[in-house]
Amino acid sequence: MAIRRDRYLDGLEVYQVGGAVRDARLGWPVKDTDWVVVGATPEQMRQRGFRPVGRDFPVFLHPETHEEYALARTERKSGHGYTGFDVHASPEVTLEEDLARRDLTINAMAETPEGALVDPYGGLGDLEARVLRHVSPAFVEDPLRVLRTARFLARYAGLGFTIADETLALMRALSESGELAHLVAERVWTETEKALGEPRPAVYFRVLDECGALAVLLPELAWDSKALEAALKRLDRLPEGFADDQRWRWARLVEHLHADCREAIAERLRLPRPYRDLARQAALTRWLRAQPGPTPAAVNDWLDGIDAWRRSERVAPLLALLELETPRLADTLKHAWQEASRLSPRSLIEEGFKGGALGEELARRRRAILGQVLDRG
Repeated sequence: MAIRRDRYLDGLEVYQVGGAVRDARLGWPVKDTDWVVVGATPEQMRQRGFRPVGRDFPVFLHPETHEEYALARTERKSGHGYTGFDVHASPEVTLEEDLARRDLTINAMAETPEGALVDPYGGLGDLEARVLRHVSPAFVEDPLRVLRTARFLARYAGLGFTIADETLALMRALSESGELAHLVAERVWTETEKALGEPRPAVYFRVLDECGALAVLLPELAWDSKALEAALKRLDRLPEGFADDQRWRWARLVEHLHADCREAIAERLRLPRPYRDLARQAALTRWLRAQPGPTPAAVNDWLDGIDAWRRSERVAPLLALLELETPRLADTLKHAWQEASRLSPRSLIEEGFKGGALGEELARRRRAILGQVLDRG
């Protein structure tokens, strides 16, 4: 498929690269379109109306389409983490040199303006063989590639992809080197959140566990292999309508952890508030399921814990989650909630209750209603 040309690109040596080239040949939906310009300078790009946006290397926005065009560049390791690189961009950098710095061979293919494939590192062969393989030994210079490779497998495992043995060995070496500790929290979470949105998110965590990265990045999950496997199976057990929701997948992954462990992960990865809140609610629902009975007091504690009286929209999704494991209990709690929620604080105020006495009487009557329904159910 030929690359679209326009007056801004005339005279430039432009190639389509990366995911668009890979996914088009794989029959996968193409979402990202990346371009590389060879032989140009930043000044030439600005003169054509391209707007510079790159902080660490020369990237420009097309004047009309606003797509990103990066100048061909090379990278040399100069420090720790995924930012520890010296970047060299100049007209002398070839397309092959630019592709050589990429992580996997299936991501190191390019397409000419006429639609011909440029594949110096065997990406098409690996694509057809369904193999994720590193481009060069420089793979170990960027610890983020451990997470990216695991995420790509979470995306393509359903198509039969595997990770090449030699690539997995490099991922283990990176995990053992201490380099993963230099990844900033935002990057770890960005890759993890993306993985939660892939077709098989459990694969991401299994790969990280296999190569030793999970013990470094999420030790709370890694220390108990049986608990981890049970958690990963839960990723495929979600209420209807929630199966592709990354927040629910995260909640199911960590719901078995002690509150201190969940909070430690949340702080370390700087999780967004919606992820923290839903994980806590799922953990409380799991706790309720484990209670004998459960008692009216336990059900009331659960409703208080998820802030149900003020955030009633939280109840139905959590009952749907409970229904996956204990449908009879979920049905009983549904009726208990419906009856208890009909009790209006205003009616107690009209009876003369106020202040602390109002709260105590409201809680007492709610527990009484819950108890009546639980006794029936």
